Amino acid sequence: MSASEKLRSHILISDDVEEAFGTLRERLQGERVVPILRDDFLIEDAKAAIAEAYISEATTKYIVMGAKSFNTVSQNALLKVLEEPPRNIEFILISTSKSAFLPTIRSRMPIRKTQRARQAVPVELRLGTLDLNALFTFVKAHEREKKHEAKALIEGLFHQATVNEQLVLSRKQLDAFEKAYRLIELNSRFQSVLVMLLMTFLPEVRRVD
Repeated sequence: MSASEKLRSHILISDDVEEAFGTLRERLQGERVVPILRDDFLIEDAKAAIAEAYISEATTKYIVMGAKSFNTVSQNALLKVLEEPPRNIEFILISTSKSAFLPTIRSRMPIRKTQRARQAVPVELRLGTLDLNALFTFVKAHEREKKHEAKALIEGLFHQATVNEQLVLSRKQLDAFEKAYRLIELNSRFQSVLVMLLMTFLPEVRRVD
């Protein structure tokens, strides 16, 4: 890669983090590339990236950090080194959505996208005729989802309700979807989040005095 084609630090948004890294590595063939690829990027990963950045290099070194989610602590730890990178260091951050990054991170680096049309996660659950047995069977099957998988599943449930079944959601149901996203971001127990959301689709039982 010539000096005029040198790749600079940036954020890359892609539907597939590993695929994006593979394409990037091909482009940077012959260059020094240090990948840190995770499902969830944590503080220990940020510390590893920072330590690698301060190992002096005579030529350009690319530190590639890829994950479906970057927690707030890890991003805050990266702020200084992203703003004032050591000599010959370029950083490339890869994720599936720019919302994965704090505004303070996004303000320091240009954003590029290589996304294809995103398909909703298919959900085998009829929300319009949901009962307790189906609810708890579904929750049991998905209780161990990771954060990015949990978010995708919530999106899939919303698509199932509004597009596949064409349900008209109540204010309570819409609020439950919004709350579910917030709780997942706060690392709440996904089993409890799912139960909270799906309970709004159960038929109300009228009390008989």
